[in-house]
Amino acid sequence: MSNYKIAVIGGGGWGTALAMLISQKTPVALWCYETEIVDEIEMNRTNDDFLPGITIPDNITPVNDLSVIRDAEVIINTVPTQHIRSVYGKIDFSLEGKLIVNGTKGIEKGSLMRVSEVFRDTVGTNPDKYVSLSGPSHAEEVALNQPTGVVAASTNMEVAQRVRDMLSTDNFRVYSATDVVGCELGGAIKNVIAIAYGISLALGVGDNGRAALLTRGLAEMTRLGVACKADAQTFGGLSGLGDLVVTCTSKHSRNRAVGELLGKGIGMDAIHKSNKMIAEGVETTESAKQLAKKLGIEMPITELIYNIIYNGHSPKDCVNYLMSRENKNEVW
Repeated sequence: MSNYKIAVIGGGGWGTALAMLISQKTPVALWCYETEIVDEIEMNRTNDDFLPGITIPDNITPVNDLSVIRDAEVIINTVPTQHIRSVYGKIDFSLEGKLIVNGTKGIEKGSLMRVSEVFRDTVGTNPDKYVSLSGPSHAEEVALNQPTGVVAASTNMEVAQRVRDMLSTDNFRVYSATDVVGCELGGAIKNVIAIAYGISLALGVGDNGRAALLTRGLAEMTRLGVACKADAQTFGGLSGLGDLVVTCTSKHSRNRAVGELLGKGIGMDAIHKSNKMIAEGVETTESAKQLAKKLGIEMPITELIYNIIYNGHSPKDCVNYLMSRENKNEVW
């Protein structure tokens, strides 16, 4: 592994956790947007804003200068989806030939692009040198070296397998795949469903209702994915069902936490002010709604979460609406 020159871009919880994972095999650079995070890691070997209670290994070098990726062979992105274009747009040198591994999940607002499309549009990424890393993988557990399984997807299977072998450890199992579209959309839409799940918790919806919500949420993910030429089977795997389950049910889930606050009647302005970490599902909800409309796809859960977040609709009224929709056959 010493032949790899790896830079993780994004010093949040997930970026820090991935840097810790990589550091088990080789030194790694960790680019942080905030200079205070760089200083904290250098002085205390901690990142308490994003990954509290964790000691960061000495062979992780925090930096604030993006030129660190000039000589890197592998760039692992954890910059939030809505900020990728602004961050990488500042680079004044070519990323040609570099392998880009993306760990961020979302759909860009306005353009409705998946992350792979944003990278291609911003820095001219070759699809055969791009890998989507997705699956049930909370940063808090990866940093503690707890058993985790994810998928690395690339249109180039050899590249997917290279990343699989590069990132795999005794407690971090990586599978390889080729359905980039499915992995990206599963990772994006599950955050929207997790917001809905959090709302259901706050409203006291029982096990039956929450199980139905999760299942029908999976149907929405699959429906949109197939319309975008993804493989339906992908959504039954780690980047689909696996990520959906963990994001809906885990205490670590920021998107579920946002949903719980919404369900308690707390508005988005107050939620944003009280939490430094970004819940990608909030902005993905808007993009997913627009993409579904563009493709003529029915996504009733996503539509209702959009109305709650952006139009101030009552969460309880939205649940009642879901339960009173026209009866129909069960189809994915």
